[in-house]
Amino acid sequence: MLSNQTDAELFKQLRSGNINALGIFYERYGEIVYRVALRMLGNTQEAEDLTQEIFLYLSKKGNYDENRGSMVVFLVTMTRSRAIDRHRQKNSHRQRILKWFNNSPSQEYGGLMDKVALREVSHKVRNAIARLPMQHQRVLEMAYFDGLSQSEIAEKLNMPLGTVKTYKRKGLLKLRELLQELVN
Repeated sequence: MLSNQTDAELFKQLRSGNINALGIFYERYGEIVYRVALRMLGNTQEAEDLTQEIFLYLSKKGNYDENRGSMVVFLVTMTRSRAIDRHRQKNSHRQRILKWFNNSPSQEYGGLMDKVALREVSHKVRNAIARLPMQHQRVLEMAYFDGLSQSEIAEKLNMPLGTVKTYKRKGLLKLRELLQELVN
């Protein structure tokens, strides 16, 4: 019976393709991982996403070594590390947006009304981007602010190319919907 096995035995089962082992790991450590993610990220949606990401990574690429520590320490360390990465990405995102808006063509426009209108549009675009799911934001930022190709984004984010394409497409469609008044 899987639930009676040690973490090391259970991990070997997972590596050999027994997906039920992942469910046991989730039952044992899902709440701990979620609580660490929530404490670090301060957002339930992001914490849920990170928890899912941690367990998916464990099932596909996890390299747990029982000689280096317990499974709970391994998972908490990975969660903490990924949460810190997300904070860094958010700060990078903010810096790119500020840089983009600080370099916007508003200085080139002469009239006060032009400046006000451009500032209003910029505000609406910023708000629309902020309403996108974090994964969609990251993909769009990397594509349009960093100039990366979809395959480069997939490599950097360690996700399938198809997922990157889906996030980009859905993000753009949602932006179009949110900014419909500006498009017409």
